[in-house]
Amino acid sequence: MKNLLVVSALTIFFMACNSTDSNEVPVQNGQAPTVTEQATYEVLVMKDIVYAEGLSHENINSTASSVKQLKLDAYVPDNTLLNRPAVLLIHGGGFKGGSKDVSQMTHLANYFAERGWVAFSINYRLQADLGTIPEEWKTYIENNSAFIADVEQAYALYPASRDAKAALRWVFANAQTYNINPDYVSVGGGSAGAVSAIMLGVTEAEDYYSEIDATTDPTLATTNENEITKVRAILDFWGSGSTARLINDLYGKQRFGTNDAPIIIMHGTEDTTVLFSEAETLRDQYINSGVPYEFYPLEGKGHGPWSATVNGKSLEGLCFDFMVKQMSLIKQ
Repeated sequence: MKNLLVVSALTIFFMACNSTDSNEVPVQNGQAPTVTEQATYEVLVMKDIVYAEGLSHENINSTASSVKQLKLDAYVPDNTLLNRPAVLLIHGGGFKGGSKDVSQMTHLANYFAERGWVAFSINYRLQADLGTIPEEWKTYIENNSAFIADVEQAYALYPASRDAKAALRWVFANAQTYNINPDYVSVGGGSAGAVSAIMLGVTEAEDYYSEIDATTDPTLATTNENEITKVRAILDFWGSGSTARLINDLYGKQRFGTNDAPIIIMHGTEDTTVLFSEAETLRDQYINSGVPYEFYPLEGKGHGPWSATVNGKSLEGLCFDFMVKQMSLIKQ
């Protein structure tokens, strides 16, 4: 039964294309961060900041490998506030392509930075980088390749998730540098990036980290290993909970539960890349856990409808309202 569950989790996705005991948000120094409903601040963009390193192999898990620097861009509001929220953004591309510079991520990063967030857009290892994967992950994929629509993409899921974890730890490790209140950090992404964002908001610190040791991957030492993180909201643009479910399927660890970050789910009903049923499954998991969520079926839309509106409101506007509500941010 365990193998059947793993096949199901992988097949659904590929054919389709830090816990606390409460969700209550603490207030640092008695004051939540202030954000503005309208674009208010100029944005300072800092490019190509190295947040960690990762291995890139000649072949899957081969001893011949090189070290790849992992980079992000910071979008910082030009203000003097010392108590800022932050959002980590992850691009899509099926774990095969895309970058931190794609227009959708730069638009979101600027949108939130103009309103008071420190926004980060990250790169991560893609399929062609052949990042390190756990041996049990490799073995499973090899043994079940007949059931997996894209084996190479399946390999890429692990290093992409590991890198997203490292980027999140970097944000917390550098919170003071950017005047970020670490009690108000959100994550978001589109498509494959949303898959990773959901993973960040529902998995535990050891997931997509402890499955490989420093002997196998010495670049783990660059990933702020001891940093404690907590995601306060997830922005899901047509994503899936598949990488979070795989932790349960492969290791018997159930990750969807009462400690998950609240989520806003936006998904086209006619999406043939990441099926709309994935959004419904994710919604149902949140219904079962009782964690706050908002669910927006984008009627008649396919994959990637960034310009869609709901009752006249843009998707980024919905996300703004969601984060303000879930984290009790002060809105001006």
